Amino acid sequence: MSEEKIKTLQNYEYNLQQLLMQKQQIHSNLAEIDNALKELENTNEAYQIIGGILVKKSPGNISSSLNEKKELLDIRLKAIDKQEKTLNEKASALQKEVMEEMKENDSKR
Repeated sequence: MSEEKIKTLQNYEYNLQQLLMQKQQIHSNLAEIDNALKELENTNEAYQIIGGILVKKSPGNISSSLNEKKELLDIRLKAIDKQEKTLNEKASALQKEVMEEMKENDSKR
């Protein structure tokens, strides 16, 4: 029984690592978007890559597109934070159970 719980705990840890990697990627994308938005404030001319082609667009048009992406990333980040919190709570509870079982097994010996 304890081995099964330990495997589950390891699975939780792996999932937490995956979530952290996703969060890092999202933070990187958000920083990139923020830098692009700052650059767009200072220009009258802008270009966007669409399907491998560079297309001239208005800075306002690109800014609104970037702001939409930013909102989506923020929503995704909040969802990941919730998943991370839930997973941490489950992992903590399971870790406590495993530790108690190990103490019981040690005291029986």
